[in-house]
Amino acid sequence: MPIKFTKLATDALNDRYLHRDAQGNITETPEEMFRRVAKHAASAEPCESDRKFFEELFYQAMANLDFLPNSPTLMNAGRPAPHGQLAACFVIGIEDDMNSITKALTKQMLIHKTGGGTGFNFSKLRPANATVNSTNGRASGPVSFMRLFDLSTEIIQQGGMRRGANMAILNADHPDIEQFISCKDKEGVITNFNLSVGITDDFMRRATTQPFSREAHILEEIAAHAWKTGDPGVVFIDALNRDNPCPEYGPIEATNPCGESPLLADEACNLGSINLGHYVKNGRIDFDRLKGTVNLAVRFLDDIITVGQYPLPEIEAAVKRTRKIGLGIMGWADMLYQLHIPYDTKEARDTARQIMAVIDASAKGESYRLADIKGSYNGDRQKPRNATRTCIAPTGTLAILADASSGIEPMFSNYHTRKMTTQSGETKEYTVFNKHYEQLIADPKITDDEIAQICKTAYTVAPLDHIRMQAAFQQQTDL
Repeated sequence: MPIKFTKLATDALNDRYLHRDAQGNITETPEEMFRRVAKHAASAEPCESDRKFFEELFYQAMANLDFLPNSPTLMNAGRPAPHGQLAACFVIGIEDDMNSITKALTKQMLIHKTGGGTGFNFSKLRPANATVNSTNGRASGPVSFMRLFDLSTEIIQQGGMRRGANMAILNADHPDIEQFISCKDKEGVITNFNLSVGITDDFMRRATTQPFSREAHILEEIAAHAWKTGDPGVVFIDALNRDNPCPEYGPIEATNPCGESPLLADEACNLGSINLGHYVKNGRIDFDRLKGTVNLAVRFLDDIITVGQYPLPEIEAAVKRTRKIGLGIMGWADMLYQLHIPYDTKEARDTARQIMAVIDASAKGESYRLADIKGSYNGDRQKPRNATRTCIAPTGTLAILADASSGIEPMFSNYHTRKMTTQSGETKEYTVFNKHYEQLIADPKITDDEIAQICKTAYTVAPLDHIRMQAAFQQQTDL
């Protein structure tokens, strides 16, 4: 039976996901896409009966829109080399020499070509006008080199399907930090990077206790420019490394483009999301079915590590050394609407902690079971199969495909017009209705005042309540 997609989801599939022939004609249906992905993932299983068994389970989870893997997996699974890159998130290390910089640029281009996004920490590069002994010249500084990476992104589309995405991090103690903070002030200079300032515990102590310190000034500059241009954000470097599951392999210095996946240099992570809106039954959360989907999704994502192709040998080695996966969620706001719980309440946050605790425990348990069957990421059977299991991504396009609310965000709007620009440059408009809102307003047992409380959207939820919700989920999330 054909899967029922919205018009927006159908157009997104046709434009970006379904395979095409050399003439650009679509050669598969959405059902065939999910079958292709399921079969390729299950090919990692050790025996034929397991491959057939898990292929069917993987297919049903995706076809029901209960679980979807990240876009590179949907686009590339089952494709021949060199097109079978399946991970979404990469981090590339950069040292302060030209060989390292040019190698990082090459890695970025190869990763973008195959559909991944890249993150960098430019803090090791010397500041602008510093002496370069090898040439008796002057350094141009991190922001100058960022423009080079930005230009390459302009040229190389991700997997031939979308423009590439990057994260640039510069630590707050770098001499060029103010130039970095303001580098998006001029339109068109840096267009393909998200920006984050790397902040330590000591920086925050000084910024919050010494109002006239350099740190307090930098924090004010970050806030002012974030308000002005949307960038930079901040990344708490010490906090990342307190939770680093593999410190023996080095410190975590950077994240993927959206910031949800902190990784070591040359690591990649494939992500997937469970659609929580599908796990409400008779007004209650169906935890048993949720646990089953979590277990299946962990196995799927681990199999993707095995069957995926990688742009370079050092990336493959780093990925298979720690086998990090990132299972997250979408449809959280959909679930709250069905449970009649307002987003900005303690009850919602308590439910978030409960949901993520169940997902975390189930994912960890399945990873230990996989370690018994296939071995641990480091050979120690007392360790799980995967160094990380959970990670909450924004799920932009995946949420469109699943007709779900994005990630853990509040409902964007109960009724709005959405625009999508196709690969050919055509702009299409879609009228989007929130089906859960329509069900609530049609229910005679729910008053208008109750609907107003339950159905708050992104613009009516206070900023602090956005942060509180993120904190609630983060307590039970690996990445």
